[in-house]
This record gives sequence, structure tokens and C-alpha cells, in this order.
Amino acid sequence: MAIEAGLPTTLTVVITALVDSINPCAIGVLILLISVMLATRQSRLRMFILSSLYIGVVGLVYFIAGLGLVQFLHAIPLVVTMVLSVLAAMVLVVGGIIEIKDCFWYGQGFSLQIPRWAVKRIHKMSKKISIVGIILLGFFVAAVELPCTGGPYLAITLLLAQNFDWTAVLLLALYNLIFVLPLIVILAIVILGGKVYNIKKWKNKNRGYMRLAIGIVLILLAWLLIFIANGRINLG
Repeated sequence: MAIEAGLPTTLTVVITALVDSINPCAIGVLILLISVMLATRQSRLRMFILSSLYIGVVGLVYFIAGLGLVQFLHAIPLVVTMVLSVLAAMVLVVGGIIEIKDCFWYGQGFSLQIPRWAVKRIHKMSKKISIVGIILLGFFVAAVELPCTGGPYLAITLLLAQNFDWTAVLLLALYNLIFVLPLIVILAIVILGGKVYNIKKWKNKNRGYMRLAIGIVLILLAWLLIFIANGRINLG
């Protein structure tokens, strides 16, 4: 017997987005960007404007990509979506296991991370402190990390595609707002006088817990997708 559920509920979106928001790449690039501006003695106002622009671009690119993905998944036949859900669930389980592995043995074996060539490119772009440079940086970071670390986002878009309406669009917007929330908090801390070093130290200290949380959520989302695919949960 199928379970009738208005999924993904707001709680599902919020929890998944909170875990996905602890994104080492987006956070690391913002810390690097702020460090460069502090080193070049940029004013706090300019730092706030450029950092806010970076955060806005990352969030906007993620939202547009997610919206396009949801529309595509909603338009294709339901049976194809179900097959994709099962395949995505398998990928999420593998990704979850890798993330949990990295909690205990980081750097050993395969890891879900942005390629080295992209990291070098991001570091180079971070030093181009201009409006155009920041826009390109935000776009590049979002475009590169989406296929590398976007497992939770993939699961949410698959779920939203089952019953795509304005509520789904609002939930997707909520997801992306939460996704950039840590970036907003970091910027606020720095503007109010916090030290970038302390933020970087906290990030490195808790990296394992971040990956553990992501791994657990990926596996839970995989099970949810499987239940939907075999009809045990009905999103109608």
C-alpha cells in the first residue's frame, strides 16, 4: 500500500539544504576572496558589495540550474523519471559511502571533490577583484561544484519533479536561500570584525563532521527515491 505524502515537505527541503550548505568549496572560495581583499586593504563597504555579489551569483546559478532540471524531469515520461530515480539513488548511496569514508579517512582513495585544474582556476579568478571578475568567479564555482558535490540537490530536484507547481518553485528557492546562508553568516562575521583565520580553522576542524552529515543525508535520500520509484510513497 502506497503512503500518500506531500513530499518533499518543507522539513525535507530544509534539512537537505542545511547539510548541502556546508559546502567546502563555496565556503573556501569566499574565505579566499575575503582574504585577498583584506590583504589588498579593500574597504569594508567594497568587501561587502563584492562578497554579496559572489554569494548572489552562486545562489542564482544554482537556482536556475535546479529549475531547469526540475522542468526537464517533469516533462519526460513518468516511467523514465522513475528509472532515473533508481539510478540516482544508486549514485547517492555510493556518494554517501564515499563521504562517510572521508569523515574517517580523508584523502585516502577516491573523494568527491572539485578537480585540481578547477581549484587552480578558482584561485586565479579569486585574485581578480572586479565586478565582472566576481560574477565570473561565482558562475564558475557554481558550475563546477554542481556536478561534483550536488548529490543532495539532485535528489531534491527529482522529488520536486514528481509534482511540479508553484509550491515546488518556492521550495526550490527556499533550498537555495538556505544553501547560501553559511556564506551570508561568514560575510556578516567578517564585516562585524571577526577573523578569517578563526573561520578557516573552524572549517578545517569540522570538515569530517560535515562529510559525515552529507553522507548520511545522501543515503537517506536514496532510500526515499527508491520508495517513490516502487510506489510505496505517492507524491500526489
